[in-house]
Amino acid sequence: MIDLKKFEIWFVAGSQHLYGEETLNKVAQHSQQIAAYFNQHKNIPVNVVYKPVVKTPDEIFEVMEAANQAKNCIGLVTWMHTFSPAKMWIRGLNILQKPLLHLHTQFNQNIPWDTIDMDFMNLNQSAHGDREFGFMVSRMRMNRKVVVGFWQDNEVISDINIWSRAAAAWADWQGAKFVRFGDNMRYVAVTDGDKVEAELKFGYSVNTHGVGDLVAVINQITETQINDLVAEYENDYTLSADLLNNSAKKQAIREAAKIELGIKTFLEEGNYKGFTDTFEDLHGMVQLPGIAAQRLMQQGYGFAGEGDWKTAALVRACKVMGAGLPGGNAFMEDYTYHFDPENSLVLGSHMLEVDASLASGKASLEVHPLGIGGKANPVRLVFNVAGGTALNASIIDMGNRFRMIVNEVEAIEPIHDLPNLPVARVLWKPLPDMKTGCAAWIYAGGAHHTAYSQNLTTAHLQDFADIAGIELIKIDKQTTISHLKNELMWNEVFYKIK
Repeated sequence: MIDLKKFEIWFVAGSQHLYGEETLNKVAQHSQQIAAYFNQHKNIPVNVVYKPVVKTPDEIFEVMEAANQAKNCIGLVTWMHTFSPAKMWIRGLNILQKPLLHLHTQFNQNIPWDTIDMDFMNLNQSAHGDREFGFMVSRMRMNRKVVVGFWQDNEVISDINIWSRAAAAWADWQGAKFVRFGDNMRYVAVTDGDKVEAELKFGYSVNTHGVGDLVAVINQITETQINDLVAEYENDYTLSADLLNNSAKKQAIREAAKIELGIKTFLEEGNYKGFTDTFEDLHGMVQLPGIAAQRLMQQGYGFAGEGDWKTAALVRACKVMGAGLPGGNAFMEDYTYHFDPENSLVLGSHMLEVDASLASGKASLEVHPLGIGGKANPVRLVFNVAGGTALNASIIDMGNRFRMIVNEVEAIEPIHDLPNLPVARVLWKPLPDMKTGCAAWIYAGGAHHTAYSQNLTTAHLQDFADIAGIELIKIDKQTTISHLKNELMWNEVFYKIK
């Protein structure tokens, strides 16, 4: 469902006519070589497209205008091979609507000590040409990513990889639609928010459909479709023999398949990239969608429970950023704590809906009472999540701005069996430690719902937040409460002034 190769970043080198045709030809050749290297590199997930060297204000304006109009262009990489007087860039930068990465590199890795002359110096002026360009972008208060180093260095490739994934997720949000089946969970604050401001700031829209609209689609699903999906369940997951021989549970599985097919049909027909529901608004549905949400997330849709549209959108963005990488991205919730002073842990889970892309091993399909929502026993996938480096991310509405909070965590392998807890679950240690991590999250106002990622880093989300122009609070092994509280106060002043 998510194909990053449909996206392009444009490689644009700047120069000027002062240097003559011979030098400009070399600038073009070198730029083409760098762009081709990036485009063929296995660690850059999008296409890199060379654009002719820009040498005048009109050429700069035209390439920026074309980038804005190109549907598959998700950002520009700029590089000043020679000196490019930055006043030439003002008009073009003023209209640029795509993310910008400023690559501060040079074609040669080393100085040719024995042969260097003034011709070489005139051609290879990135050291001060990029400073001229950098001043103008700073003067114009534009957000951008600056990457420094030789263009073949692994660290440079990694930085471009991370930024291009963030740019792809941002492009995916533009014009995206998320559907809210029913409203927000009653009286809950953090899952609600300003959907109008979100569309202005983020580019995606959120609109509600009554559950009856969804039920009408669910009721159109045929028995043949249900049979085919149940067969898929039996092939993909562990089902006990008694489950299929128990008429009530067998019917619950068929009902779950019907719900999944109905939601997917609704999403496809409405061109939605994600959805949210709530157990307080299930009128006309037999059971709360459990396996449906789990499987649709695994297919690339964003999801969050209880009307939480911000987290549903964030889960989708994380899935785009992480496309093709080992590991998964999923809706998550800090559910309960293990306050052992020698080994404090968070048990992350949700009632039903954690994406099976996180599963360590084959998931088990099970039917159990839920104890909430007042509906029939729902079907869900039960599994453990493997240990390893991970993170939790949350976007909250602070009233005058949106804030992203990221907590780096270390997931651990299960330390005990949980025979009476029929949900997907993961154990993790928040960084820098349990007390500091939890306190920092609460000071920052982080939600109880998150996007949990096994394959993204804070760098991906920092680039994404920078492109979006929103605040990011990082909680990692360096965090102290005193520094975090100061950061929150400074940010409050900054955003009021801004």
